Amino acid sequence: MNTSRERAASSYNGYVMLIILVVVVAALAFILPALAPESGAAKAAKLTFVGALIASLMGVLILAAGFFMIQPNQAVVITLFGEYRGSERTEGLRWVWPWMGRNKISARAHNIHSERVKINDLRGNPIEIACNVVWRVADTAQASFDVDDYKAFVNIQIEAGLRTVGSRHPYDDFEGEEVTLRSGGDVVNRELLEELNDRLKVAGIVVDEAGLTHLAYASEIASAMLKRQQADAIIAARAKIVLGAVGMVEDALTKLSQDGIVEMDDERRAAMVSNLMVVLCGERDVHPVVNAGSIY
Repeated sequence: MNTSRERAASSYNGYVMLIILVVVVAALAFILPALAPESGAAKAAKLTFVGALIASLMGVLILAAGFFMIQPNQAVVITLFGEYRGSERTEGLRWVWPWMGRNKISARAHNIHSERVKINDLRGNPIEIACNVVWRVADTAQASFDVDDYKAFVNIQIEAGLRTVGSRHPYDDFEGEEVTLRSGGDVVNRELLEELNDRLKVAGIVVDEAGLTHLAYASEIASAMLKRQQADAIIAARAKIVLGAVGMVEDALTKLSQDGIVEMDDERRAAMVSNLMVVLCGERDVHPVVNAGSIY
């Protein structure tokens, strides 16, 4: 595929051309009345004057049609009978020959919030995902000639890039060993930025920012996945409680043994471990029982 490249156009300072146009109009306004034939002049003289008048008006109109204005962060792509003749980015009033085509393109930053897209993540779970993208035109020649409609092209490629990046990772990793869409925001956003820049460079588009703005399980599995997340959270919490309880029991038995507070055989130690684990891991309040005699 032939790739266009932006280059500077040859245009003229519009303010200088405006002064020239005003001078030409003033000169014609002074000269033409003096050349006007008298009422009894020959027909040929009258036709000559009318022709000169029409030619002068046409010349003024042609000169006036060559003016165009360029605002900050705006460019004008100039063509001559279909041939690319450069892009003008100089701000202010400019002038080119009227038969040269002029197409204005904004080089300002554009912000797009994509529609929610339903895709399958790495594990095949259907999810809904959306993103926000900030992009701008970097090469006006590519944007004008290498794609049919660069704005529509951007919208389509954003959706395609979002689908590609979204399918590379799972929505969530319950073992905590993978980069996920939910927890690996920086990695996913960087991948999305690189993917979009790679896709849009053919159109002369540069993406400055890209990031996920919406991420959720699809409605058909949202309830089931919520239950799974709740179960995983409960299991993780229980595991932490048990590990903490084991450490507390170990410290208690060690302290009792070192200080000589009570001498316990294996049966007593087992009973104390059981009671302490029940107290520390139970969900309900414990009702202690005071034993005034021997445990035997």
